[in-house]
Amino acid sequence: MLLLGIDVGTSSIKVSVVDAATQKSLVSAQYPETESKINSLQPGWAEQSPEMWWEHAQQAIQKANASGAYNPQDIGAIGIAYQMHGLVIVDQNQEVLRESIIWCDSRAVPYGQKALEHIGQEQSLSRLLNSPGNFTAAKLAWVKENEPETFSKIHKIMLPGDYIAMKLTGEITTSVSALSEGIFWDFQNDEVSQDVMNYFGFSPDIIPEVRPLFSSHGEVKAEIASALSLKAGIPVAYKSGDQPNNALSLNVLNPGEVAATAGTSGVIYGVSDQLVYDPQSRVNTFAHVNYAPDSKRVGVLMNINGTGIMNSWVKENMGQGLSYPQMNEEALKTPVGSNGLRIFPFGNGAERVFNNRIIGAQFHNLDFNLHTKAHVFRAVQEGIAFTFRYGLDIMRENGMNPSVIRAGNANMFLSGLFSEAFVNATGVPVELYQNDGSVGAALGAGIGAGTFTSAEEAFSRFERLRVIEPTQTQVYEAAYQDWKALLLKQLSN
Repeated sequence: MLLLGIDVGTSSIKVSVVDAATQKSLVSAQYPETESKINSLQPGWAEQSPEMWWEHAQQAIQKANASGAYNPQDIGAIGIAYQMHGLVIVDQNQEVLRESIIWCDSRAVPYGQKALEHIGQEQSLSRLLNSPGNFTAAKLAWVKENEPETFSKIHKIMLPGDYIAMKLTGEITTSVSALSEGIFWDFQNDEVSQDVMNYFGFSPDIIPEVRPLFSSHGEVKAEIASALSLKAGIPVAYKSGDQPNNALSLNVLNPGEVAATAGTSGVIYGVSDQLVYDPQSRVNTFAHVNYAPDSKRVGVLMNINGTGIMNSWVKENMGQGLSYPQMNEEALKTPVGSNGLRIFPFGNGAERVFNNRIIGAQFHNLDFNLHTKAHVFRAVQEGIAFTFRYGLDIMRENGMNPSVIRAGNANMFLSGLFSEAFVNATGVPVELYQNDGSVGAALGAGIGAGTFTSAEEAFSRFERLRVIEPTQTQVYEAAYQDWKALLLKQLSN
């Protein structure tokens, strides 16, 4: 039996087809090859078209099919991972009413802050485990106030992965994990939060049917199956936000296990069996993929909006046609610490670790007579690594003290320079694995469809590629403390 995983990313859609027997990917494909557009009509806004995601998902599946590496008719289940916190709204005909307000959009910050003040900080944190912040519920509140005609037409609200599942199956469903990431879930009562729904004035009818995360979320329609060369009636058996899914793909399921990603945004994600929360909501807690009322597993998530997107921006605007490996070769010509050049990679919206403030990307100590593009290339990657350290220290304040971090051999962890900076800045070794989000989604589909009897069975052939150990902690610590002093000065202004 083959399993299809779809990863709805910000920059592209990636799919993988996995052989359930070997747990290995037969082929992966992404579409488009260049990064998808983010529409920003005003500063701090970020939107994408759900119809674009669907078109790209179909193109990626057809591209994988065209490889000839497998028979599409052997695919028996589909899993979906997706960029978290985005808002998709549809009418009675399942037509999209407006572009999706995605995860890095900052417009809803004041709405979440007012909700926190009304509900009360203790009530909000103890029940939601988060401030409403800039998450999906607050985004919907923005639509309600600013686009009332559109709001009045809403039949259901969804997250990006729910939309792709709807296009495949015609059914609209959600899960506890999805509702928690939208800040709709009351963990104390294990139900949709009455505090949130009542404060914002949302009808309970707009919430889709809640189903177990590992279960059927509908079966692929005949016309869609025909267009994609699939069998009609196969289930979408798994849906998860990209960070819980990334943790699943790295076999991070038990308390104390920790995963990291460094794509467009950066995340450290640790699993706990306690309903923990940060008093300032600088890190967030969501239901993990294996959450259950009688076996609570939550993911403590530290997010940085500006990571790989900063490296990409520098490549496009300062790289003069260099590839990422060529940029790294240049960067390695400069010493650790980039001769004092310090860069803040915070140019992608409000950052949760700074209480939803917009800091902006910044260069500090730039010396025209000393620093070259090579210094910039290195300082960007060091600045991203230092931001991970800053966020990890907040997680440590909240009881998450990893002795090792698992990561996929992808995105910025493909850079030896970044990996070195990460482990030395944090002081924590990193284990690298080949699995990625689309492979994790495929294996998740196998769990949901009953192909595997448990998550443990789905990852029984899980293999570590290598371990990166800290070797230069002192020199990186000195550079980090200098970077942090500049940051704290900026935050105090």
